[in-house]
Amino acid sequence: MKSCLTLAPILILAAQPAQARNVGAWNDAGSAVRTGLVIAALGVPALKQDWRGDLQAGASLAGAGLVTLGLKEAFPELRPDGSDRKSFPSGHTSISFAAAASLQNRYGWQVGVPAQLLAAFVGVSRVEARKHHWYDVVVGAGIGEASGFLLTRTRNDRV
Repeated sequence: MKSCLTLAPILILAAQPAQARNVGAWNDAGSAVRTGLVIAALGVPALKQDWRGDLQAGASLAGAGLVTLGLKEAFPELRPDGSDRKSFPSGHTSISFAAAASLQNRYGWQVGVPAQLLAAFVGVSRVEARKHHWYDVVVGAGIGEASGFLLTRTRNDRV
């Protein structure tokens, strides 16, 4: 857990784009952090041989993904960059928050707080990359949090 607290600031600093508002860098950084959170949500339980935790994390990620895809189809909102009508809600954000909430609910705040900060960075990156409006990100975060906390249980009484 100590390594998670050490790793989070390093990942945030490494993922931050240059000062000049480089849309591509924000997009790449957000995608990289989202992927890292998914790997952590599935990898931490696997490393601990916590197979129930792995299943719950997988269910949280799948649940958030399915709800997000359904809403994207139901509410075809134009992205700020004009690329398509899949803006609402943010899938990167919902998956990131589902991963973070699963880690927090399963293993406690020591793992959860750094994961939540990284998920928040993903949300900011989606707005800065002009892929989403702020409200797309807020709804995506809500979907992810709900999925992570509803489908994941604490590992034991010490958490």
